[in-house]
Amino acid sequence: MSDSYKIKHHGVEECSNTSDNSAFSAVLDARFSRRSVLQAGGAAGVAGLSAGLLPALVQAAPLSAKPAVLGFAPVPFSVEDRVVVPQGYAADVLYAWGDPVGIKGMSPAFKADASNSAAEQAVQAGMHHDGMAYFGLPQGTKTSKHGLLAINHEYTDDGLLHSDGMKSWDGDKVKKAQAANGVSVIEVEDAGKGRGWRVVRPSKYARRITASTPIAIGGPARGHTLMKTEADPLGVEILGTLNNCANGQTPWGTYLTCEENFDGYFVNDSGALSDNEKRYGIKNKDAGYKWAWEDFRFDLQLNPNEANRFGWVVEIDPFDPKSKPVKRTALGRFKHEGATVTIAPDGRAVVYMGDDQRFEYIYKFVSKNRYQPNNRKANSRLLDEGTLYVARFDADGAGQWLPLVHGQNGVDASRGFADQGEVVIKARMAADVVGATKMDRPEWIAINPKVAGEVYCTLTNNSERGGEGKPGVDAANPRADNKFGHIIRWHEAGGNAAANAFKWDIFALAGKPDAVKSEHKGALKGDIFGSADGLSFDQQGVLWVQTDVSTSTVNMKEYAGMGNNQMLAVIPETGEFRRFLTGPNGSEITGISFTPDNKTLFINIQHPGEPESERSDPAKPTAISSWPDGAAAGRPRSATVVIRKLDGGVIGS
Repeated sequence: MSDSYKIKHHGVEECSNTSDNSAFSAVLDARFSRRSVLQAGGAAGVAGLSAGLLPALVQAAPLSAKPAVLGFAPVPFSVEDRVVVPQGYAADVLYAWGDPVGIKGMSPAFKADASNSAAEQAVQAGMHHDGMAYFGLPQGTKTSKHGLLAINHEYTDDGLLHSDGMKSWDGDKVKKAQAANGVSVIEVEDAGKGRGWRVVRPSKYARRITASTPIAIGGPARGHTLMKTEADPLGVEILGTLNNCANGQTPWGTYLTCEENFDGYFVNDSGALSDNEKRYGIKNKDAGYKWAWEDFRFDLQLNPNEANRFGWVVEIDPFDPKSKPVKRTALGRFKHEGATVTIAPDGRAVVYMGDDQRFEYIYKFVSKNRYQPNNRKANSRLLDEGTLYVARFDADGAGQWLPLVHGQNGVDASRGFADQGEVVIKARMAADVVGATKMDRPEWIAINPKVAGEVYCTLTNNSERGGEGKPGVDAANPRADNKFGHIIRWHEAGGNAAANAFKWDIFALAGKPDAVKSEHKGALKGDIFGSADGLSFDQQGVLWVQTDVSTSTVNMKEYAGMGNNQMLAVIPETGEFRRFLTGPNGSEITGISFTPDNKTLFINIQHPGEPESERSDPAKPTAISSWPDGAAAGRPRSATVVIRKLDGGVIGS
């Protein structure tokens, strides 16, 4: 595959943030210079960086219960083409790409030669499973034996999706690729008597939402001039959701799917890109998906507003397959990695979100109205009104949530924002104006269920930090050439998620103790890792971390000897990381979802067998991996995996 068609799904495409918004750079240079970082000197130096030079987190409230204890022996690094879990655990494939979703009368089987039609793909599992959430059945219960799974399908490997890959490109292939994006809703149950979990087919809940599904627009961008197209002159309905990465789950029982690298599907080859297009990574060519060749809504010369209709958080009711999903524009438009929801002490809903690209920002949304526990109708519009904020991490360990509100802090017509609708459509540009802190690829965000107001975020990596012409290090992003990434945490003032101020520190600096460069050594207790991505707490207060080392780097270069991507557990009170799982060759580990009793863990194995180009050779589909179907399989398949403890106990204990 030529470089011109190399996909950039890992979020490491070139930086599109050229703003100069380092409001506190003078203070930072005096307190925490780049020289002090690079000359820290070995693992001890990097550890000192974390313990001495970085500000300490505000003293957290004590746990309300006895801290959890990890009861499994860590697994070693692995290059085996399988899912490796600790002794005493089982990992079973539940739902793989091409499996029928379970719609009555529509259950086409997966064809190993990839000859399934676009219509068949539209009622099968999509490709590249990512974020995921479990909902107990009946609705509103916390049952752990029967429920729904909502599962993201991030993007496609067209070398695997079609029998001959991208040869003889036509509209049918585009339709099939669009059908392989989006979301699955499946019904699952524990069959009992040691038989494990199964997908219930047929199911009245079964549903696929794709890049062709009608989706409503909610919030301040609804009906906005920049959202109107020839096909939708009112700007109230969008066709489809795509590049569905991480996710969220609301207390009122809905699913939030997040559109990430949407820019790669659009093309504007006029040679004259707008500032808006440039800021969101739109280019004169796409990332090789070729959708614009057959579906002209992705050609921005013909449909200049279409790209504004992507990059949102989409709310889905998994219990009602006839309901229309809604793009919640009040939460802002950017490359959403996730949407983690909590309820503030006063009842307002708070949503934390990362923008996964180099030098982008961390956001949160605070609703105007209060959550009503027994009123789904009232909650159905809770995410349409409120205040969007972006984070500034100050050098002294304090932080501020800066409001992105039209008419405040320079976010007004003089800076290109006619109204609040334009603010949320151009959220990145509004964040530039108010002086947010440029981060090292903010990804998943997790809220500690045991400590009020304590929040964690993975910053996957940023090899451009401190490079020529790029932003230098700062207190919250303290390493140049940050190839291994880190995990940052903050504590909201008063333990209140809706607060405007917080205190922060760095929870973990990933890396290798024997790395040649000091900035790659890290400061970790227990098992080592790099490029943390997925992040979630379980009900016991254990933090689970998943890695996404790109296929051009996994077990190579600076990551040599670290094997395939992995999943780890850590108890924040001890800080000891323990490796729980490793994945098949060429795969990313993602999608964390526990049943309420913490005895079943669902994860996703994404893109097994992916080559460095991120698009497979259709003539050699199993060159790197044949997981999960084995050596005789036609091609590797992303899949949801169920993990259980053989004695029926709590996962991780």
